[in-house]
Amino acid sequence: MTGRIVIRGARVVDPTQGLDRVADILIEGGKVSAIGGPFPAAGASVLDAKGLVAVPGFVDMHVHLREPGFEYKETIATGTAAAAAGGFTAVATMANTSPVNDCAAVTEYILEKAALAGKARVHPIGATTRGMEGRELAEIGEMVAAGAVAISDDGKPVSDPNVMRRAMEYARMFGIAVIEHCETPELHPGGVMNEGYWSTALGLRGIPRASEEIAVDRGIRLAELTGVRFHVAHLSTAGALASVRAAKARGLPVTCEVTPHHLLLTDERVGQYDTQAKMKPPLTTEEDRLALLEGLRDGAVDAIATDHAPHHQDEKDEDFDCAPFGIVGLETAVALSLDRLVRPGLVSLARMVELLATGPSRILKVEGGTLAPGSRADVTLLDVERPLRVEPRSFLSKGKNTPFGGWELTGRAVRTVVGGVTVWALD
Repeated sequence: MTGRIVIRGARVVDPTQGLDRVADILIEGGKVSAIGGPFPAAGASVLDAKGLVAVPGFVDMHVHLREPGFEYKETIATGTAAAAAGGFTAVATMANTSPVNDCAAVTEYILEKAALAGKARVHPIGATTRGMEGRELAEIGEMVAAGAVAISDDGKPVSDPNVMRRAMEYARMFGIAVIEHCETPELHPGGVMNEGYWSTALGLRGIPRASEEIAVDRGIRLAELTGVRFHVAHLSTAGALASVRAAKARGLPVTCEVTPHHLLLTDERVGQYDTQAKMKPPLTTEEDRLALLEGLRDGAVDAIATDHAPHHQDEKDEDFDCAPFGIVGLETAVALSLDRLVRPGLVSLARMVELLATGPSRILKVEGGTLAPGSRADVTLLDVERPLRVEPRSFLSKGKNTPFGGWELTGRAVRTVVGGVTVWALD
């Protein structure tokens, strides 16, 4: 429980209330009490936020915290510290740990470790199938009761449509979303990058865009059959987005997220076999990238998520064919969004807040994404003029694997407040 706190003189941007004005935020007992002011300083801790922007705490709905089992890559403590440093007050962590989060015991373990870390909130996402093997359903009801907010076999798509149908039926019964890594791996054995000009030029095995698009179409059909809320993880192609847009137009409960790397980079970035640009789904074409940006503007895209995937440097130093897929993103996503999306006018600041806070909270049905009176005091303070050079060596995450190293950006998070408590602040 916290005392009385006044965040003084910030520009408050909260699309859920139609707010974009300079005001004070009064926090009492870990919750937002009022927005307006000026509120008296007597008996309160005052945070001077003049010149800063206060927004609902950002929520990254797609991260890999690696614990339990892969603590050499990341731990819940280091991952949530990185989240807080990046401006995220909450993250949703995927189930591909060891053991897999396919039962209540692992879900509870993750929540206990997150509470001990005391940084960003953690929302566990349970596995869809036992061991993420695609055959038998995981203990969905037990995981939900323990605190899981969705199910996903992220990284290992469920190939059997009947298993996916049953999972969707159970998920609907428990009121949670099914999040799917949409891929058809049988279409591209050994594929390591987008199939096209650059894969041919580099002599690397390709992954056709149809791989994602076929799986998205199947998921939408099954969602229509079962009535479940279906969410497409890290959507990357124009064709897949067109399918999501059409599903929304028909009133289906279908949502999607995109990543900063798919918004800002193309497969040309693989360049000289740079494993920092190896991820799944792979970087695609300029046509796809522009389509995703249009999806941000017209509402077809519901969220920006990082797919934060830390790996040990020795793993990423392998040959391109052998190196693991994935990059980190918790400490770069907000700055990249401010500099490369908001600053050039591709999206408004309010729309950025929708994509990084309100949308993820709505999809996962977790508290957050708003500063309305009575809501939890999860607040991110931004300095939209503060310069930032991306220096992977300084990341709080154990993972340093990023294609954005050395980028010069303008705008970043400078303070992260969770439940009225500052969990990270820029010195």
